[in-house]
Amino acid sequence: MMIKRQSTVFIAVALICLLAGFAAGVYVGKSRGIPFMTMQGEWSIGIYTGDSSCNLTPPEDVRNPVLTAADVTDITADFVSDPFMLREGSVWYMFFEVWNTRTGQGDIGLATSSDGLRWVYKQIVLDEAFHISYPYVFKWKGEYYMIPESYQTGSVRLYRAVDFPLRWVFVKTLLYGSRVDPSVFRYNGMWWMFAGGDPVANDTLRLYYAPDLMGPWTEHPRSPVVEGDANIARPGGRVLVLDGRIIRYAQDDEPEYGNQVRAFEITRLTTESYEEVEMPESPVLKPGESRWNRDGMHTIDPHRIDGNRWIAAVDGKRDGLVFGFSH
Repeated sequence: MMIKRQSTVFIAVALICLLAGFAAGVYVGKSRGIPFMTMQGEWSIGIYTGDSSCNLTPPEDVRNPVLTAADVTDITADFVSDPFMLREGSVWYMFFEVWNTRTGQGDIGLATSSDGLRWVYKQIVLDEAFHISYPYVFKWKGEYYMIPESYQTGSVRLYRAVDFPLRWVFVKTLLYGSRVDPSVFRYNGMWWMFAGGDPVANDTLRLYYAPDLMGPWTEHPRSPVVEGDANIARPGGRVLVLDGRIIRYAQDDEPEYGNQVRAFEITRLTTESYEEVEMPESPVLKPGESRWNRDGMHTIDPHRIDGNRWIAAVDGKRDGLVFGFSH
């Protein structure tokens, strides 16, 4: 993550604080290691509403962010991000990444809401021995599924709820390879999947298709459909299929990770061809004036409530200096 340029005064103040912290450690006679200072993004989750999936803003009756690391009660968390929602009856369920401070990796958390606007944190619902994030949840044939990002395993893994929303079990590996933010959708009787192909550069988007959710999954002949462009490659939320139109959201990760979210309409999709065009509303999420999302946004999960009313879970970051001591 590229550090933003700071003013001379700001840097001077930061250095003074750093030296003061070091001096304090020496004064109390503690060996605390070498002091360090770094820029770190703190992610949290908000709710937007609007009249379309690409025209969404913070509602006046919601105090964003609706979820932060401070709301997590069962583990110590650094941040929350990557929100995805489902609504069943009168209850909204939100699944999201929780960065576990103790293990230094992501777990999947759950929050619920009666109106989609005010949320209550519940608990961690999926904790693996490896990092997981981006919990892409969906319902298919009466079952609840989740495809979280699990690039550290070198695979794309499918989970199913055995006691929704609290218990999830691993079903099978859908793909092998370090793929980021896999995003599935159904179109023309087929399953399709976008996935980032480079977890470091974030400049490649791969496309796969399958006759069945369980596979076999085949890479599209036009894949990678984006290559060498970190502004539009990495998936940034749920893929929507609306009245035959397909909309994909992309993180804009240049010049730094998580700047904003852009939207593209896929104008042609077959097992042999692929075409897309950026939508005129794009970008659909940009840094806001509020402190919680002033430095970037990178995930959106829009849902139609009725008619032309939409609600979306989004995330945003604020950058800040973190002081500490190396060990």
